Amino acid sequence: MNTRSFPDWMAATQARTEAALSRHLPGADSIPARLHDAMRYATLGGGKRVRPLLAFAAGELSGATPEKLDIVASAVEMIHAYSLVHDDLPCMDDDVLRRGRPTCHVEYDEPTALLVGDSLQTLAFELLATQAIAEPVRQLEMIALLAHASGSRGMAGGQAIDLASVGKPLTQPELKLMHALKTGALIRAAVLLGALAGEPLSGDERNNLDRFAKRAGLLFQVVDDILDCTANTATLGKTVGKDEAADKPTYVSLLGLDAARTYAEELRGDALDALAIFGTRASRLTQLADYICHRQF
Repeated sequence: MNTRSFPDWMAATQARTEAALSRHLPGADSIPARLHDAMRYATLGGGKRVRPLLAFAAGELSGATPEKLDIVASAVEMIHAYSLVHDDLPCMDDDVLRRGRPTCHVEYDEPTALLVGDSLQTLAFELLATQAIAEPVRQLEMIALLAHASGSRGMAGGQAIDLASVGKPLTQPELKLMHALKTGALIRAAVLLGALAGEPLSGDERNNLDRFAKRAGLLFQVVDDILDCTANTATLGKTVGKDEAADKPTYVSLLGLDAARTYAEELRGDALDALAIFGTRASRLTQLADYICHRQF
């Protein structure tokens, strides 16, 4: 039974993830020192760690040990960090602020930032491949799951659709597909990988967890679009209003602000319905769905 308050659990899990990432990243003084320093800069010291939080919460459903979840959380967060470094490059979103400080290519340079992303991506898979997380067949399934979520049929594919959609109107199904790939795929992977690090779930349990993960991923993006219109740069730690300025399709531009908020609540409700099968075992996932929906930054 979870007796720790949600804010305390979240802070402890974030701190645990930070420590795990610091252990698994190369030391800043190891050769090539500049690249390793930049990898640590891009990964440590910031971010909400939503994906690791989801992995740890899902791991509670299957009895996964914290040590195994450290590996899963680190791998997923390294993929996320790499994607942010590459997304911020001038050839992508051309942003100068991330997590309240200069983006990687501004702090270092563009070639270094490109190599940082490449290195974080490969290190994530090295962790999943070399650490003892599960029996070999399931560990291969976990590696394949993260690879699928990261590639052309996942995060990278969603970014490609995003770049191709600038200045073009998208229907709601088209926008949903784009974000299911760009943002949702890695969030879904974090949830499923956390659960896979423990004992097997039943077929119904896994299907419901997958449904939750998909709704949570879309919910995260809808709220992100809302915050891009309602929050400020100092609060978010990144440049706000860039999507509107770049004429990118968002849920706010498509639905309007009030309807986007209503849609977020609908997604939250559906996500919570999917967790009903787990009862109190899913209390942390329930709390995270509420946090994602109602977060202010």
